[in-house]
Amino acid sequence: MSGEYAFLDTDAARGALAAQVGQVRERPARIAVLFPAAARSVARGAGPSGDPDGVAGPTLEDMARVELLAALSGALAPPELAREVRDLYHHGDAGERRAVLRGLDALDVRGRGREEVAGAARELLADAMRANDTRLVAAAAASAATALLDADSWRQGILKCLFTGVPLGSAAGLPDRADEELARMCADHAEERLLAGRPVPADVHLVLRHFPGQAARLDSHRTEA
Repeated sequence: MSGEYAFLDTDAARGALAAQVGQVRERPARIAVLFPAAARSVARGAGPSGDPDGVAGPTLEDMARVELLAALSGALAPPELAREVRDLYHHGDAGERRAVLRGLDALDVRGRGREEVAGAARELLADAMRANDTRLVAAAAASAATALLDADSWRQGILKCLFTGVPLGSAAGLPDRADEELARMCADHAEERLLAGRPVPADVHLVLRHFPGQAARLDSHRTEA
């Protein structure tokens, strides 16, 4: 097991996770029990980002659960996988939902013949983006599976990050998917905050710096103020 699950810092935790991954591969239904229990049976706490809340990056329990999802992905056909992932998300608590979102990238959602899994991913991302839980919003925004979202849905997700204070630095798709419409939406949001006497999120400039015209709108407004 040398080098395997290196994000865990004890042999006991690595051994526990390896055993659970093996169980899921042999009996996929076991994930219904193992997934919720991972924080207790494997590890919990801040991951590489140092954020124990899982906003800046996955926690240790998130990472352990992602490994279980990866094992599940290899053990089930796409229709069954899509159903199981939906169940894990909708029947889970906030931590489990966050881990499902973090684990979407391990499900080969854009692979050939994975339409059912891609559909499930879109549904869960949309649900998370409607939430007021910043942990869910952050996990959804950071997922490469957001490439499945149409342009308008993706833009709304970026705007939700700004509204809720989720850092845009980890949002998947920036700056490649940013466009003039997103820049306009960000500039509108910034102007509304200025008019209300509220600070403008610094992350808005991660978008506006690529669109000088919209950035100029904001600079002009500040000058007038």
